[in-house]
Amino acid sequence: MPCGQNSSKTYIGRMAPTPTGCLHLGHARTFSEAHRRARQAGGRLLLRIEDLDSLRCKEEFTRAAIEDLQWMGLHWDGDVVLQSHRRHLYLDAWRRLKEAGHIYPCHRSRREISALAPHEEEPIFPVEWRVDPSEGNVFTEPAGVNWRFRVPDHVAISFTDQNFGPIEKTALRDFGDFLIWNREDVPAYELAVVVDDIAMGITEVVRGADLLLSTARQILLYRALHCVPPDWFHCPLVCDDSGRRLAKRTGGLSLQQLRTLGASPAGILSQANSYLEGDAPSAP
Repeated sequence: MPCGQNSSKTYIGRMAPTPTGCLHLGHARTFSEAHRRARQAGGRLLLRIEDLDSLRCKEEFTRAAIEDLQWMGLHWDGDVVLQSHRRHLYLDAWRRLKEAGHIYPCHRSRREISALAPHEEEPIFPVEWRVDPSEGNVFTEPAGVNWRFRVPDHVAISFTDQNFGPIEKTALRDFGDFLIWNREDVPAYELAVVVDDIAMGITEVVRGADLLLSTARQILLYRALHCVPPDWFHCPLVCDDSGRRLAKRTGGLSLQQLRTLGASPAGILSQANSYLEGDAPSAP
């Protein structure tokens, strides 16, 4: 798999919505920032639809996302890229990671892991549940079992975020061995976005601050695949009027709804800026 080296150093950014629901204020702010930074740098901005989860991703949400982005004036360069059409790239990366001994098959269920720390959103996978990567040698395809990346014990992953400054996360303290492929034969987010960002030559990733921990994991994948990570710019999260982070599953403040109520793109961005994490005023 090529590393997508950008010899001309041209800025290449991306917007990468997941079509499991309607875009909301948080998406509008983050994608607007991605658009602004790409245009300010005189670079290119690509659109990738992250539609790997066939059970949750719907074509109607893909169409709605494209319509919302166009309405916001967030135009991209080139054709829309669909992750669902890129399985061969993820399989190639899975094989490379397996052959290098970076990943191992895992038979532990999500329920077992959650039971270890039921009040934590994402418990750290216990090191005593690891298996030797050589046990994966019998597999020629990833289907039927979970696959985890073995993190280097207690190693600090440091990077400089273009917005928040120096960030450091430590393996086995902040995160443990993480999924790169699930038993339903779907590549995990961590693997798919790294493979795509490499293949697409992305030079800077602009996304929400809730993915800072994912960035540390993904840097390990870049290293394992012998590729150079992009720059990172994480945006503050947008909250609702009770201070909770916006999510598709909670509904409300979607771009579709706001457009129906007569909002303008500028008004939507102004509203999003007033709902930043830590400063969530009452709804106007």
